[in-house]
Amino acid sequence: MVTTMQALSGAGYPGVPSLDSLDNVVPYISGEEAKVESEPLKLLGRLEGEGVQKATFTISAQCNRVATRNGHLESVALAFEKPATVDEVVETLRAFTALPQELGLPSAPQPPIIVREEPDRPQPCLDRDAGNGMAVVVGRVRPCPVLDVKLTLLGHNTVRGAAGAAILNAELLAARGYLGTSVAGAIEGYQQMAQLNRELAEESMTAVNEVWTSYD
Repeated sequence: MVTTMQALSGAGYPGVPSLDSLDNVVPYISGEEAKVESEPLKLLGRLEGEGVQKATFTISAQCNRVATRNGHLESVALAFEKPATVDEVVETLRAFTALPQELGLPSAPQPPIIVREEPDRPQPCLDRDAGNGMAVVVGRVRPCPVLDVKLTLLGHNTVRGAAGAAILNAELLAARGYLGTSVAGAIEGYQQMAQLNRELAEESMTAVNEVWTSYD
């Protein structure tokens, strides 16, 4: 079971009208619940022949649009086929790695999943940029009185969920030899531009913080 609190940027531009979002939560995102309930079954399925055999577990989703700029937050309750303790779940999440990490791809976060111990994390403003926006941050891992374990997770919807993931996919294709040298060069150029954008964003945030500090 999952309840999502999805940022305004997920609606695209121009997005949700300001008078609909300010001081408000919209408990409906057109088509989103059906996607959340079906897409993970394909992502976590198996390649068989020329198609994908979908995973067989069931997802129940409720999706909400909330007044944050970036970062989708999810409250998740999980049921397992085999018993698992909270410590085992945390250890499994922290130990997770995949081919992008093994290949040391430039956009691959190290680690891809960050588990926090604080009772009030993750939070979009504090955690969405972890791993340059490419890491998933998990917190509040605890027993569930209805299912087995419940937790909260956060991902940057416009980086991990969109542009950053597209670049990482291209890096993986290049590393595996599926792309020509000219495309690989273009990827390197995009990476350099992305790094410059991150540096400019950090400088902007520093300037904003200095302004706020001057008011204290």
